[in-house]
Amino acid sequence: MIETQQLTKHYDTKVAVVNLNLKVSGGEIFGFLGPNGAGKSTTVKILTGMIFPSSGNAQVAGFDILKEPLEVKKRIGYVPESGALFESLTGWEYLQLIADLHHLDRQIAGKRIEEFLHLFGLWDDCHARLQQYSKGMKQKILISAALISNPPVLFLDEPLNGLDANAALVFKELLKKLSMQGKTIFFTSHVLEVVERICTRIAIIDHGGIIAEGTAQQIADSTGTQTLEESFAKLTGVRDARESAQDFLEALGS
Repeated sequence: MIETQQLTKHYDTKVAVVNLNLKVSGGEIFGFLGPNGAGKSTTVKILTGMIFPSSGNAQVAGFDILKEPLEVKKRIGYVPESGALFESLTGWEYLQLIADLHHLDRQIAGKRIEEFLHLFGLWDDCHARLQQYSKGMKQKILISAALISNPPVLFLDEPLNGLDANAALVFKELLKKLSMQGKTIFFTSHVLEVVERICTRIAIIDHGGIIAEGTAQQIADSTGTQTLEESFAKLTGVRDARESAQDFLEALGS
């Protein structure tokens, strides 16, 4: 459902993504990890049609991102890392707008909107303007907007940002059920414990290229570590967490 061939993106002299080759099948929850600036968000923006690659190509849901960008966009849902909402609209109005953009039948759209608002505990606030919503409430609206067209492919860039524990639990269970229906889920997050628990396969990117790929256990075995968090630190060259914390405390005391 998602495939890239030698995908590359550079900005002037800086290379963000280098010769990226990925293949993600239907039914997978694919974790895409990396330190800040590794190329994660750039990759997602290319695959969702927000920016063009410098070279290489990709297909999403069977369509070429360069030749058939509108067909791709019809078949994806996207939760951005920092989403911009039309805050003069109410929660209901915003979701109705997204449904209309996808040409959903009004009756079907209304039923789905109601279900999402109840699912995320937003029903009582559905006619309040989005500018009055908290960060977590806005995130729930963004997630609902991504799901409302029932797309075969989902791109989720830090989707748990701002969610309370109950909403995060509901959302993670929802992702598992969607994957069981054959949906393709491309999931980026810095919360490695969540990725380790829910992702069926993981790739770690650094300096624009893939440095590890497999299940969480396979990556841990290949690095001689016990957890994905330890593997990530070892692969990306992060200093030992205990040493870093101790150095910070010493700096505060000096």
